[in-house]
Amino acid sequence: MQQEIKKQIIEFVQQKPRTIQEIAELIKKNWRTADRYVEEIEKEDGSIATRTFRPGSRGALKLVYYQNTEKIASNEFQERITQKILTGRKKEDFSPLDIFQYVPQEKRHAFLETQHDEFAVLEQDMRGLLNKAEEQVLIFSGNLSWATAQQQKEEIIMSLAQTAQRGIPIKIISRIDIATLNNYQKIQQVNEILQKNKIEVRYVEQPLRAIIIDDKIVRLKEIKQPQNYKRGELKKTTYIFYDISDLEWVEYLKRVFWRLFSTAPTAEKRKEILDEIEDITLIKKVKESELGHVARAHQSAL
Repeated sequence: MQQEIKKQIIEFVQQKPRTIQEIAELIKKNWRTADRYVEEIEKEDGSIATRTFRPGSRGALKLVYYQNTEKIASNEFQERITQKILTGRKKEDFSPLDIFQYVPQEKRHAFLETQHDEFAVLEQDMRGLLNKAEEQVLIFSGNLSWATAQQQKEEIIMSLAQTAQRGIPIKIISRIDIATLNNYQKIQQVNEILQKNKIEVRYVEQPLRAIIIDDKIVRLKEIKQPQNYKRGELKKTTYIFYDISDLEWVEYLKRVFWRLFSTAPTAEKRKEILDEIEDITLIKKVKESELGHVARAHQSAL
């Protein structure tokens, strides 16, 4: 898809919601091509979204509408939650319970695990969750630590690679610094193996730890650590998982994700800057070594 066509579609939808047929007539393409272009834009940057009315019937209608990333919240409590997320930096700055409490009971589920090792993935079944993806995976990450996590001795990143290999685009926001660089490079290795940039990472420091699968489910994670409580209150590190299948809240969290993702620098750009710092450090060490050698030689001559 040419950038000019993409721009045409976005501007057309900004005016008011459009049908796929209207978009097809605008760009002078058939219905199937217009539908494919809309899906590409929706998965690439979230600037537009779709809603199908009466799905499965002969009278099904698919509408395309503009997704304003500046307007995330649709009510007062979502507005308060949004402010907490956008101003937070560390996972301690926000509790997923603040979202979970507003979700209808029949569309939410929570469970917890106590374990010694964050990388030992047990009941949460990350592989099973990724296997459900049919359209898109969006991940709020802190440090990409799950790149080294395992489930039944199989690395989670392999499940991520298999998901990408199925043609499912994966977008991730995470902190990218010297401490997380090795984890990021594992993801880049997957892209290199697939010979496609199916897993896109951008640099954002934010408090959510969550994964969104299509429009189906959001899983949020909260970590409770003993050192943050009085002695004896919490004996082991506890992981609480919150599953939300309510469409309104799934769409809300997707808007939050696209707001952060759309304005964030790429991880590759961050890596270039970090590489420069490493190069400077290396040059400095070499120069210090050379100066030390010269000083020792000078002393010997004296």
